[in-house]
Amino acid sequence: MDNGSAKQTVVLFPGGGVGHVGPMTQLAKVFLDHGYDVTMVIIEPPIKSTDSGAGFIERVAASNPSITFHVLPPIPPPDFASSRKHPFLLMIEFMRQYNEKLESFLRSIVPRARLHSLVIDMFCTQAIDVAAKLGVPVYTFFASGAGVLAVFTQLPALLAGRRTGLKELGDTPLEFLGVPPMPASHLVRELLEDPEDELCRTMMNIWKRNTDTLGVLVNTFWSLESRALQAFRDPLCVPGRVLPPVYSIGPLVGKGGSGADEEEAERPECIVWLDAQPERSVVLLSWGSKGSLPEEQIKEIAAGLEKSGQRFLWVVRTPAGSDDPKRYLEQRPEPDLDALLPEGFLERTKGRGFVIKSWAPQADILTHPATGAFVTHCGWNSTLEAIAAGVPMLCWPLGAEQKMNKVLMTADMGVGVELEGYKAGLIKAEEVEAKVRLVLESEEGRELRERAAERKKEAEEALEDGGSSRAAFLQFLSDVKNLRA
Repeated sequence: MDNGSAKQTVVLFPGGGVGHVGPMTQLAKVFLDHGYDVTMVIIEPPIKSTDSGAGFIERVAASNPSITFHVLPPIPPPDFASSRKHPFLLMIEFMRQYNEKLESFLRSIVPRARLHSLVIDMFCTQAIDVAAKLGVPVYTFFASGAGVLAVFTQLPALLAGRRTGLKELGDTPLEFLGVPPMPASHLVRELLEDPEDELCRTMMNIWKRNTDTLGVLVNTFWSLESRALQAFRDPLCVPGRVLPPVYSIGPLVGKGGSGADEEEAERPECIVWLDAQPERSVVLLSWGSKGSLPEEQIKEIAAGLEKSGQRFLWVVRTPAGSDDPKRYLEQRPEPDLDALLPEGFLERTKGRGFVIKSWAPQADILTHPATGAFVTHCGWNSTLEAIAAGVPMLCWPLGAEQKMNKVLMTADMGVGVELEGYKAGLIKAEEVEAKVRLVLESEEGRELRERAAERKKEAEEALEDGGSSRAAFLQFLSDVKNLRA
């Protein structure tokens, strides 16, 4: 710990949503371990929907008393329901309106030398202006991986000369420094539209501003994504521009909290069920905090799991009402399993299958010895949790940057195999059965499990004293200190 660092406060600004508050909470713990005080500035979610994560933020605050949570005074939310604008644009504008409140809070930290730095989420780039006005060192925390950051950093230059969207390129592979060839169709969907489209322009501006800070903290580790991390040092990455330092400080993931030493009464029912299953015999199926599948797809999964004969733990969520972006505003009820699953499915699979409604303690399940495979939407938090637990993955991307993650997981990291039906929008029971059996039973699956075990070891080593992520974080602290020298 640096002298006097105990008196310094780091302010974290995660924006909203489970996928952003969760990893930033893990980052807060790293700062606490190095002797800093941490305040996380929270914006009250403007909507209390199934996918907004409002309840999650309350749980995080309650279980992390060492972190100070400061909720900015609320401002009137936009009218998401009736506006013709995309909800993402409304949310970005809503967050920009909080700059004044954020500035007032930062000014309240006196003397100014107590304020170590402001670390912003990848979607909170409007706060860079506040930090510049106050002379506060500002850094980006990029909650996805270095490969995705490398693509996003290079994308504005690719789009700058285009008059039409990338959608017309279909699956044509695009070449970016630091990553395998990336099919154009696998970029974030909104980035495939006309480059002059407001949504596309707004996103491009956000990705550019992510590297307008003094440095970027990325939730990854060197041996997992060394190729992408090296790309940022290459002058050809963004010609004519010197990028700030990129610090790989991960994997920052939840450790889980249902160990065998806890009282039996406190342990979730699904963990108790896993205790009775053989080692590495269960496949977990879960699509993250926002992922929901149509009813037809749920029935195909059920048929595939039943035919496979394998043990499974499956998180089922109520299907979204539509594929419209406004589905994230919905307040959906708990799933009706009798209506969603094939008749008699739960009875026929009793003993070897366990179905959970809506939410499960994913970190606990992945680190459990009985878990042998993970069907995932390829969200970065879930991917890192599985890598840290040494669990191989079946890749089923849904949206956001998940298709890009899928390419990296299968072609670069060697920790997953894809469920190919995602491209057509429906994965058939036959593929579910075949791929689950492949990972849990076959020679190819054994090789995949061995690679996953190697990645787990690398992840552990990165976080140890002298490890790459530990060294990168110390370098970051040193660089901030040198700003004041």
